[in-house]
Amino acid sequence: MKAPSAAQPPQSVRALAEASPAARPARRGPDGPGGGPWKVRRTAVWLAATGLLAAGATGCVTVHGERALVPSVQRADATKALERFVRLTNEANTQLDPSVNTQAETGALGAIDGAGIKARHVGSPAGNPGYKPLVLTDSRLVIPQQRGWPKWFVVDTADNRDKDRWLLVFTRDSVAEQWKASYLLVVAPGADPRFATDAKGYAEPVPVTGSGLLLQPGGLGPAYAAYLQRGDAGSPDFAAGPDTTVLRQQRRTQYAPTPQVVTQFADVGADPVRYPPVALRLTDGGALVFFTTQHTMKQTVAKGPVRVQDPTVNALLTGTPSRSVTLTYVSEQVATVPSAATGGGKVVFVDRIAGLVSATGQ
Repeated sequence: MKAPSAAQPPQSVRALAEASPAARPARRGPDGPGGGPWKVRRTAVWLAATGLLAAGATGCVTVHGERALVPSVQRADATKALERFVRLTNEANTQLDPSVNTQAETGALGAIDGAGIKARHVGSPAGNPGYKPLVLTDSRLVIPQQRGWPKWFVVDTADNRDKDRWLLVFTRDSVAEQWKASYLLVVAPGADPRFATDAKGYAEPVPVTGSGLLLQPGGLGPAYAAYLQRGDAGSPDFAAGPDTTVLRQQRRTQYAPTPQVVTQFADVGADPVRYPPVALRLTDGGALVFFTTQHTMKQTVAKGPVRVQDPTVNALLTGTPSRSVTLTYVSEQVATVPSAATGGGKVVFVDRIAGLVSATGQ
């Protein structure tokens, strides 16, 4: 980028030095706020998983998973999947190698963490061997019975960073594939979801359509995107909170247009094939739904060029920011969705993490 003259200093796009505008401020990991505008939930991970139990999930039997109603995973295989995830996550975050991360993660989690590792590698090409190991304890398997593919299961686990618990979703599309983590979100202490289970202790998966919920899991992403764009006129089914009313207010105030800078937002539900939603029935008849959305923020200055101040944005930036920069985020979230029969219920966000995945200058 050509250096500007002293008479016309470059304009700084405000959001580029701030946390993601698509989500509430991210919790920071052990490396502090320099880790980028996404939530750093793990560095090197050590598995100290005890109690990896699901009633009735023992034994070995050969079945056709595309037709039979079977547990999505056996306990021994889930343990191996966790161990593999830990090993690869260790390597990816120590070496800052996105290609290793793709072997451990997929979906929204893979997109967010892959971009984060890529950006950190630019600043630390030799890697980061000083990561403090993260310990996972009191890990509990939540295993549904399913027909067909993909199959998935959930791990509810404690960690040594704070008192929150993590909810990890593992998925695969066939028996020939390795399990990969597709979602990682957080619940507060004492707020663990109460999953409905059958007589054998298996959780109940909720279909993406025909679920009997206020909003179908498959339509939750598009409905949330419509809400962010138009409020209750887009979708009236979301409860007030940091990821709904507060976020819309932030966009109106913090990013209000000025003579120097104009900010534009766009929100869409994510591709359901690449980012499939996952839902489990709760004891109250509602469901806990993991889903993905995509968000872009374009900022255009009156006089260029744009001065990009954030090192993460610079690391992911393509093109020349002559007058504008477009930031693209993938957002993973988990929410409780009430039964349609309840009446008067709303969708309540449990956690939401938006990660910058690309930046384009124009």
